[in-house]
Amino acid sequence: MIDFFKIKAISLDLDDTLWPVWPTIGRAEETLAAWLAQKAPQTVALCAIPGYQRKIREEMPALRPDLGNDLSALRREAIRVLLQRAGEDPNLAEPAFEVFFEARQKVNFYDDAIPALDFLKSKYPMVALSNGNADIHKVGLSNYFVAAFNPISLGVGKPDPKMFHAGAEALGVLPEEVLHIGDDPHLDVLAAQRAGMQSVWVNREEKKWTHDTHPAPFTVVGLKELCRAWPV
Repeated sequence: MIDFFKIKAISLDLDDTLWPVWPTIGRAEETLAAWLAQKAPQTVALCAIPGYQRKIREEMPALRPDLGNDLSALRREAIRVLLQRAGEDPNLAEPAFEVFFEARQKVNFYDDAIPALDFLKSKYPMVALSNGNADIHKVGLSNYFVAAFNPISLGVGKPDPKMFHAGAEALGVLPEEVLHIGDDPHLDVLAAQRAGMQSVWVNREEKKWTHDTHPAPFTVVGLKELCRAWPV
């Protein structure tokens, strides 16, 4: 159970906690493909080969280990490699990525996301902690958060405790005074606990808790349920 009386601040995951991420990525990739069809048609033909783009993305950590977990840089360089292998101008990678990135910010929130953010903001200061490259300003959430951290801004991502501790520092509280809310059992729930925080598992798909070495966490099927659990 959560000790609500210890909470002085909230840290919150973004992708798959406030909106479904893969439909968002899919729409962004469709927008990028339409742009490439005009600017780099040979690259589009290469991308049409089943599994080819995934293969390139899987190669990127080995090709560019210096980029770490920076998803924006990895995506940009994957586009550059595709352009090069198609025999087209690799300098198109920069504007191509910008097309993808802008489309990636067009998220469709879960129905409970904004009401929950309003509720939580009325009680506590909040930070966003994400391994993705969503921009809280571009998705329209900057007024909810004191700060936002991701591997681009911080150099590390979850489950590294440095991300959680950076969030607590930005909030001006101790880690044990933060409640972290997220969808990923490993990257959010267990990682936050190991960083000294309490955590909530937002389990929208009602998956089973499979970490046998640790008791099941405080779990909700959505953010509305979490808000209802708060003491009056």
